[in-house]
Amino acid sequence: MSHANFKCNVTHVSTNLTHFWEHTVGSSHATMALRADWQKQLTRCNRELGFRHVRFHGVLSDDMGTLVDEENALVYSFFNADQVCDFLLSIGMQPFMELSFMPNALASGSDIVFHYKGNVTAPRDYDDWETLIQKLVEHWVQRYGLPEVSQWFFEVWNEPNLDAFWKKTQADYFKLYHHTANAIKNVHKNLKVGGPATADNAWITEFMEYCDKNDVPADFISTHHYPTDAFGKPGDDTITQLSKSKRSVLQKEAKKVKKQALGKPVYYTEWCTSSNPFDELHDMPYAACFIIKTVIEANGIVEGYSYWTFSDIFEENYFSSVPFHGGFGLMNIYGIPKPAYRAYQLLQRLGNELLKVTGKHDTVDVWIARKTDTINIMITNWALPLHPIKTEIVKVHLENIKKVKASFLERIDDDHANARKTWKNMGSPGSLKPDEVSALEIASTLIMEPFATKEVKGSVFVEVTVPPQGVAHITLELE
Repeated sequence: MSHANFKCNVTHVSTNLTHFWEHTVGSSHATMALRADWQKQLTRCNRELGFRHVRFHGVLSDDMGTLVDEENALVYSFFNADQVCDFLLSIGMQPFMELSFMPNALASGSDIVFHYKGNVTAPRDYDDWETLIQKLVEHWVQRYGLPEVSQWFFEVWNEPNLDAFWKKTQADYFKLYHHTANAIKNVHKNLKVGGPATADNAWITEFMEYCDKNDVPADFISTHHYPTDAFGKPGDDTITQLSKSKRSVLQKEAKKVKKQALGKPVYYTEWCTSSNPFDELHDMPYAACFIIKTVIEANGIVEGYSYWTFSDIFEENYFSSVPFHGGFGLMNIYGIPKPAYRAYQLLQRLGNELLKVTGKHDTVDVWIARKTDTINIMITNWALPLHPIKTEIVKVHLENIKKVKASFLERIDDDHANARKTWKNMGSPGSLKPDEVSALEIASTLIMEPFATKEVKGSVFVEVTVPPQGVAHITLELE
């Protein structure tokens, strides 16, 4: 067993840690937000993880009834969309409102995406689209008030650079954006609109140039990335794609986008451990490690970082009823937290001061955050699939630290906070009884255990063994 050594002077100047990852979290599509179980899970995520906005597809799709053609007459109905917004505001959250997909009443074609048949064609008449957006946003301002709606984010479409989501050209998307931005700003100049909502960090420079040349407002930049983007060959499975990815690749891409955004706020409105909606790694401790490393590495680069998604109450291909099926969610369909959820719980407890840590290792990363009279030490031992990794003894030396009053250790790994393993030991039942749900909730829990440290002349020495794809979080309470 090898050693990984790190050092930190806790009196040195810190970097601000803004908790940008709590700004927004992703969901499925708008009709899911009308479900009681979806609402219950989001309420818990808001309370325990601090998420403030939620993003979903399809608020304009026909299953929401926002605009339909009834006997050749356009009928506007905002009731279902209002029900979603009413709920979000009731729990202290707000929408990051993705304006999609095309109502069939306005669509120029019949191309669809996903199980719920979201129409991905351009409008037959862009002025009719602009009228829809203006009517809807005006309605929300009248219903909720300008001070409230001016805190929302309006994002135009979803991944228009992919043929699956937009059947026209980049120029046609820019035209759609132009009409949408005009509609929103016609309601009030303080309302926030942005894009291009692309996959794989695409079109940022072109979008900025178009908006500048045509005097089109863009209050923020949004885009998406996944570590599977642009890696591997067509037909590769997810493990192979990830094995060909690179460590810290999402940080590298985010830095590039920040430069391209020329000072505008950057919001990643989708990211995850992979873009596969049925990837077993989503349910495993691997995801917890990846989330912690990726989130903290994005500090100071982005204003929002929306994980896709908070729940497995989700249907794009179909709605899976298997309790652990590799869905995107931080929680499974029964509301049982996965290791990924517990990672966000640890992140939420970090303070706002990130201290400088020296030391380097191939798979181990250490971050130290200060919060009043508490020091939090976050450790991950993570590697991409098929890359070398083994159990490591991690040693951390903290200099110029007050006397430690108490110290505790929490773990996420194969044997800790890992409900999927308990479910597998149950025989992987295809549905869960109430007592099984309770047992798995217990198995998912973070356990805070007393932890011994060594103190010598103003220094504290911490030593902990961390298995592959494991997280160790140490809390030091100071006198």
